[in-house]
Amino acid sequence: MYTQSLDMPNGVAAPDAAGADQPAQVRFDSRIAADQKIEPQDWMPEAYRKTLLRQISQHAHSEIIGMLPEGNWISRAPSLKRKAILLAKVQDEAGHGLYLYSAAETLGTSRDQLVDALHTGRAKYSSIFNYPTLTWADVGVIGWLVDGAAIMNQVPLCRCTYGPYARAMIRICKEESFHQRQGFDALLAMMQGTEAQHEMVQEAVNRWWWPVLMMFGPSDKESIHSTQTMQWGIKRISNDDLRQKFVDAAIEQAKVLGVTFPDPDLKWNEARGQHDYGTIDWDEFWRVVNGEGPCNKERLATRVKAHEDGGWVREAALAYSRKQAAKAQPKAA
Repeated sequence: MYTQSLDMPNGVAAPDAAGADQPAQVRFDSRIAADQKIEPQDWMPEAYRKTLLRQISQHAHSEIIGMLPEGNWISRAPSLKRKAILLAKVQDEAGHGLYLYSAAETLGTSRDQLVDALHTGRAKYSSIFNYPTLTWADVGVIGWLVDGAAIMNQVPLCRCTYGPYARAMIRICKEESFHQRQGFDALLAMMQGTEAQHEMVQEAVNRWWWPVLMMFGPSDKESIHSTQTMQWGIKRISNDDLRQKFVDAAIEQAKVLGVTFPDPDLKWNEARGQHDYGTIDWDEFWRVVNGEGPCNKERLATRVKAHEDGGWVREAALAYSRKQAAKAQPKAA
């Protein structure tokens, strides 16, 4: 999607920033100040490149790992309609991962390197995908709250200063909007059903609420990357501001559904014009990020196994590609 536009030999990374002269830095700084896009062929500071690579690859990994909690429910969906919707959604997540891996490749790192970093534990993905989906209501809550939080976080990325990332996010956000609506619709149908269904939805909301708030990352004072990424125009809104916007929006949606959130400190603050909410358990957040969540090992092992099981497909595709390339070579006289 993006690498086709690169005017570089195969396997050669984009120009390295280490040997750049001062005028190149000045040009880069002026383009950032003017909120212009940086493209793969442009010179960029190595720190900018590394920051983008870390963020985009983690985003891609999250999309791929994020297929697992919901994919587990495709065969158990309560109706053909819900099965078709869920299949489409999981397929979308795979596509999002591919868009983002392609964007990351424009920074000079191969797909194999990105996947290897995930499988060996050197790369992270969103903490939210290390929690189990225990009931069908969890699938709806993931759509409503998890994808709702993702949209809140990702829409500003459509204006990211790195062109390939910004362009990928435009389509991703449109599809995430569909995901959020289907989740809300599924929960609304359940809330119009039996008392047992009402209880199932509320129980799922109770389990997912705090992990969803953690999705926005540590508080601004604890976030080591936010200041610089905002100066570069990669990130547009701080973690705490995004989290606040999400809380305010989610409360109004919860009223329509008829559910409540498990936070006794959640209340409207007239002076601030926003909702107050309780203290997040950051110890849990860091525990999950560092690999000790409920499903960390399970999710990563599943991803590694799927990659290994699909090895024959990749080998066959490469063999076919080599065969076609050989046929295209002019025959010797």
